[in-house]
Amino acid sequence: MTPERLRALYGEVHERAAAKVITSFDTHCRQFIEHATFLVLATSDGQNLDISPKGDPAGFVTVETDTTLLLPDRPGNNRIDSLLNILAHPKVALLFLIPTVDETLRVNGTAEISDDPALCDRFQVNGRSPKTVLRITADEIYTHCGKAPMRGGLWKPDSWPSNRPVATLLEMLRDHTSLPDERTGQDAVEKMYRDTLY
Repeated sequence: MTPERLRALYGEVHERAAAKVITSFDTHCRQFIEHATFLVLATSDGQNLDISPKGDPAGFVTVETDTTLLLPDRPGNNRIDSLLNILAHPKVALLFLIPTVDETLRVNGTAEISDDPALCDRFQVNGRSPKTVLRITADEIYTHCGKAPMRGGLWKPDSWPSNRPVATLLEMLRDHTSLPDERTGQDAVEKMYRDTLY
């Protein structure tokens, strides 16, 4: 496959798609970020790739300036893949989602990690501050159309499965790690989440 072959298959870039990239957060971008409750953060160490889900109440990401965002890092499994990647290769991509809104917002930029206590304390939830905050300087900002979420029925409850179609997290971890765990039910998973959410 070649770039020329791909362009022949897909045709020219739509005029609006080519023109929609901006480099600062305008009113529309700020509103989208203010209402987003979930995003996916993509990072790389220069060779391997990683994506990480991030979520919090609406407004958890702050537009600091016309070109910078602040993203708190909440407790997780302590693998810190994204953070280690950023130290090696600071280019990142974010995809913001708002429940019930089919369109998404994409930000490509450069991230740096801060553990400044005053900055971290700005993002307290339930009296707990994140250990670090990402400051992301945007290079490209643009919206994605809603076709993929619409095709996937992401916000259409009548297309959702009536019962959980996969094993619980604890069942998967037991089988993937070969570590014994008597707690495998969804009730145990939900209790673990409640106990460690923040």
